[in-house]
Amino acid sequence: MPRQDRIPATPFYRLGGHATFQAITDRFYDLMESEPEFAELRAMHAADLGPMRESLPLFLAGWAGGPRDWFEANPGRCIMSVHKPFEMNKAVAAQWADAMTCAIADVDPQPPELASAMSGILADLARGMSSD
Repeated sequence: MPRQDRIPATPFYRLGGHATFQAITDRFYDLMESEPEFAELRAMHAADLGPMRESLPLFLAGWAGGPRDWFEANPGRCIMSVHKPFEMNKAVAAQWADAMTCAIADVDPQPPELASAMSGILADLARGMSSD
């Protein structure tokens, strides 16, 4: 992490850094595994969510202005290209958006207006991936 006097004012750092993004990811996948309303979304994923629990917070970190490790390890990839091989209908896209919105709300990163903005943008991205 950068020195305290040089921490960038990006959403990643303002929301709490890696710990916050890992907590959001863990809550997101916990909801997918435990809540029936996310069953169709869960069915699209491998039985072992471990790799996704490691990958998603790294993606979100780079996307939100933190370390770009995920992007450096996956040159030319983005959230849209990663999900392109999957049939993502409106219902599944809405499940992803709802699960992520719930996860962010449950973790409750501060400041709340920035967390809310991130939630809305991610929900819009998910809905934009639907194929129908």
